[in-house]
Amino acid sequence: MNKICVCDDDKDIITVISHYLKEEGHDVYQCLNGQEVLDLFDTTSIDLLIIDIMMPVLDGISTVIKLRETSSIPVIFLSAKSEETDKILGLNIGADDYVTKPFSPRELMARVNSQLRRLKISAPIKSHEMVVGNIRLNDETKKVYVDNHEVYLTPLEYQILKLLMRKPDRVYSSQQIYEIIWQDEGYDVANTIAVHIRHLREKIEIDPKNPRYLKIVWGVGYKIEKG
Repeated sequence: MNKICVCDDDKDIITVISHYLKEEGHDVYQCLNGQEVLDLFDTTSIDLLIIDIMMPVLDGISTVIKLRETSSIPVIFLSAKSEETDKILGLNIGADDYVTKPFSPRELMARVNSQLRRLKISAPIKSHEMVVGNIRLNDETKKVYVDNHEVYLTPLEYQILKLLMRKPDRVYSSQQIYEIIWQDEGYDVANTIAVHIRHLREKIEIDPKNPRYLKIVWGVGYKIEKG
């Protein structure tokens, strides 16, 4: 049973989402604002967060920024906004998916299950460590270190980095990365991958604008160089 937190200032939306989650066997926690989410995380181990962006007391963006200081659980944003800039902002601050209101509850459940599936697939099978330059990835603990200092990645960031570190200097296109990590067909995914790559650079590179490891091969894709 997965523990899922649903946060929205609209109680009707919480009720609908909670109903579908419980039907699929999940344990549901309900919050009305971001502060309640942070309080919940202090006492409870949560597997996935579904959170609205616009809320009183503490909005979704501020909540996830704070949450990402200590947690890498999957986050799905809900928002009435559909502009591309809002979606990119959500991804930039550490969200794993974005659903625009009004939405189909069953589509949301499919996205929830997709995130939980990736979380399960990324679970360690055996102790394994990868090292590229000063970057060290431990696939047993799911921790990443740069210069022996731990950096906190989202599940998607972790899986992208792991994919690239498996074969340093191999170039992966945006479509290849999406299809391997998302386990879905990748159409028009360049912006989505670029956002995650940029966020990864901010966490593992000393100078993200002049990266030592995570390189773009223009017109082809991305790779990790040994540095």
